[in-house]
Amino acid sequence: MTDAHTTRTIVGILGNMISFGLFCAPIPTIVKIWKMKSVSEFKPDPCVATVLNCMMWTFYGLPFVQPDSLLVITINGTGLVMELVYVTIFFNFATSPIRRKITIAMMIEVIFVAVVIFCTLYFLPTTKQRSMLIGTFCIVFTIIMYASPLTAMKHVIKTKSVKYMPLFMSLASLMNGVVWVIYACLKFDPYILIPNVVGSISGIVQLILYATYYKTTNWSDEDDVKEKGYSNAEVELGRA
Repeated sequence: MTDAHTTRTIVGILGNMISFGLFCAPIPTIVKIWKMKSVSEFKPDPCVATVLNCMMWTFYGLPFVQPDSLLVITINGTGLVMELVYVTIFFNFATSPIRRKITIAMMIEVIFVAVVIFCTLYFLPTTKQRSMLIGTFCIVFTIIMYASPLTAMKHVIKTKSVKYMPLFMSLASLMNGVVWVIYACLKFDPYILIPNVVGSISGIVQLILYATYYKTTNWSDEDDVKEKGYSNAEVELGRA
């Protein structure tokens, strides 16, 4: 019979695979930016925010903060490297004002994480105290990340169209939340459990909206262009 530790490891590996797929989601946008040699209307904000989220979770998974969390380190460490690559490409092709914003945001994040690490290691002697502080930060940042589709969901309800809310992303978000909820329950970890319960609910709501408005969605690019007055290039950019 498979013991709880082995089951948790298997679930964690599955969670790593799904989360890796989510980290790969910006790649089409990054490729477009690379080909155009311009960021156009694309925003670096999600990538910059995810860098902070990954830094906090990577630190949380270290043995002297939350023991037995290697799989939390592997996926968030990988995600951190990927997001830094995305931010670097954004920075390379951005205009001076956007570069300045990216630089300021990244400096603030690095300083914030450095202060948190210093305070955690020097003022909190036990792993329980350390995991409580860092875990609380992780809960907040992850819930904010999971709440990011709210704007898209509002647009879906307003337009009765799911054209720009990809089914794959909604499914992946739900699967990611559910897998990490199971992982957190196998060896109770409220700091992983709480934000991923929120993520699971968010994914379910997105799928309900998709099922509700799928039939009322106009899937024709040409009709969409005529209705909104956009050029073909603008429609293509809007899909990223």
